[in-house]
Amino acid sequence: MHARAVRDYRTQYANPIRFARGDVVTLGARDTEWPAFAWTTTADGNAGWAPVDWLQPRDDGHAVALRDYSARELDVQAGDIVALQHELGDWWWCMHADGRSGWLPARDLDPINETTSEETSE
Repeated sequence: MHARAVRDYRTQYANPIRFARGDVVTLGARDTEWPAFAWTTTADGNAGWAPVDWLQPRDDGHAVALRDYSARELDVQAGDIVALQHELGDWWWCMHADGRSGWLPARDLDPINETTSEETSE
């Protein structure tokens, strides 16, 4: 599945949070605009928004990562076409034609209606 960027999007964080499955992180407040995410800090002090569904909370304000995660976002220009890989909390992990990958907000993407050659030949 592919989508067209409806507006320019620029990375919000120069050093996005990333962690590996099994890492222990500190959980902060949930995002009010994107409730599927919480402010999270890794053991090395890197902080950013991370998906709460990918974290197993503990009783001490920390959580264990259930899978690898990177908050890397993708810079695009309006009109760029990206391949949609998977969706999470109204964000899509996308692959640009030039090989770059990262997250984009779903609200900034317009899915492209792709038809199969069988459908177009009818």
